[in-house]
Amino acid sequence: MTKISNEIKEQLSLEQVVEHIRWDEGLVPAIVQDVDTREVLMMAYMNRESLKLSLESGETWFWSRSRQELWNKGATSGNVQEIVSLKYDCDGDTLLVEVKPKGPACHTGAVTCFHNEIIGLPATNSIQSSSSNAESRFEVLAELESIIAERERERPEGAYTTYLFDKGVDKILKKIGEEASETIIAAKNKDNDELRLEVSDLMYHLLVLLQERKLPLDDIMSELSRRHERPRRD
Repeated sequence: MTKISNEIKEQLSLEQVVEHIRWDEGLVPAIVQDVDTREVLMMAYMNRESLKLSLESGETWFWSRSRQELWNKGATSGNVQEIVSLKYDCDGDTLLVEVKPKGPACHTGAVTCFHNEIIGLPATNSIQSSSSNAESRFEVLAELESIIAERERERPEGAYTTYLFDKGVDKILKKIGEEASETIIAAKNKDNDELRLEVSDLMYHLLVLLQERKLPLDDIMSELSRRHERPRRD
């Protein structure tokens, strides 16, 4: 596990936190937020032990009320959350954990657990709703990323994704080259039905490559976001 930075340890020790937290039957809600996108990813509960493990390991640990046990976020899925900062609010009854996520936060494959929109809000919120709807369009990519990661871990026999991982990066790159060529041919032929299929195949193989290289899709999205924010030169 990645060790939490000395700076964070100096800012917030376990003893200091325990003194200031208002524990409710030994638990405190912890809001997890993406440090780059500022999106709220999930809410879970911490007890003293999970807080201690979070500070020591630099990854999020929580207490499961349903299973009555500690759990390390991403331990089985690979979607761990590297802690950047850990704060408590003015009342001491809620924690804010800013993280760099290595994959989707939600077990459904969605980037955030807060993806179920409540409709019927005033029209003045139409801009926010449009933004939320735009994000939901790409949830399938996060879900596919999660499935591919699971395939790499479990290697189910007979699965095509297992075959690619077993063959290694050279085979994956060869398939990307083939799918890119077929995408070009479909575009040149002005066949949108074929183009849709070939682009889908290309994107799938690119996600396999990202998983093989352990480069999260979120990093690609963050890079695109940074480029979009840069001043135009033309």
